[in-house]
Amino acid sequence: MLMLTLGVLLWSFAHLFKRLAPAVREGMGDGGKLVVTLALIGSIALMTSGYQSAVGSIWWVRQPSWVLLNNALMVLALYLMVASSLKVRVTGLVRHPQLTAIKAWSVGHLLVNGDAPSFVLFGGLLIWAVVTVIVINRQDGKPALPSIDTSLPREVFAVIVTGALYFGVAQAHAYLGYPVHG
Repeated sequence: MLMLTLGVLLWSFAHLFKRLAPAVREGMGDGGKLVVTLALIGSIALMTSGYQSAVGSIWWVRQPSWVLLNNALMVLALYLMVASSLKVRVTGLVRHPQLTAIKAWSVGHLLVNGDAPSFVLFGGLLIWAVVTVIVINRQDGKPALPSIDTSLPREVFAVIVTGALYFGVAQAHAYLGYPVHG
């Protein structure tokens, strides 16, 4: 469980470093990007390996209705990630689409994984996303959301990409032994 916890903490620190220590990060110049990138790669390795080997208490088991809700939240999370890249209409409605996606992903996974390692991983990333939104809003304020005027083909493309990503994620989960639909 230590590797998992260290992975979540390293992920959080690496992402918040520029916001919490801007002078230090600025002083690192372009080399700082490499340091942060390596920290993020390391954090993903720690979280992945730590989650696979972690054991802990189980407070609940997955329920069919929670699986359905988790899958809906996953579609929403993937759509928000795609939308943030393609700048479709929803990005004019949601202030932090990628962080909102992480929050939806985390909540969904907590619903279907009631064990201690899942609390550390998904709960830790949920806390990171909430803290990050608070830090960003305090530092940058809440500027007006941009007016997004996109075309129907771009919106349809975002939905198609989301569907393809969901299919890929579901296949990867099945391959790794984590059932998505059952």
